[in-house]
Amino acid sequence: MTGVWQWILYLHLLAMAFFVGGQLMLALGVAPVERANPDPARMRGIARRFGYGSLVALGVLLATGIAMASHLDLWDSSTLQLKLGLVALVLVLTALHLKLPRAHVLQAAIFLATLAIVWLGLDLAT
Repeated sequence: MTGVWQWILYLHLLAMAFFVGGQLMLALGVAPVERANPDPARMRGIARRFGYGSLVALGVLLATGIAMASHLDLWDSSTLQLKLGLVALVLVLTALHLKLPRAHVLQAAIFLATLAIVWLGLDLAT
């Protein structure tokens, strides 16, 4: 990839790093500290802020992913189809998580599906 496509890939990877990195930070850094010294208002503020950033990141991921799949003619790829299915699953689980914020199993499922999406993305890139 060269030129504009290099920038599109860069934006895609940057948005992915924000989304996955934010999940890791929340799960491994914020949540354990919050459990030790609970402040529901603080946690809601942190989650809301990350949620807004995640919406932007997901928008960037969708736009750049569609552009790259079209440019590279990947729409018939079974790997891409599986990745898109997992993206849909993450979107549904995220919507459920908004309704049920204390359902930790949803957080875990979102994270695991996200890791699988990243793996499939790496597979598509090689």
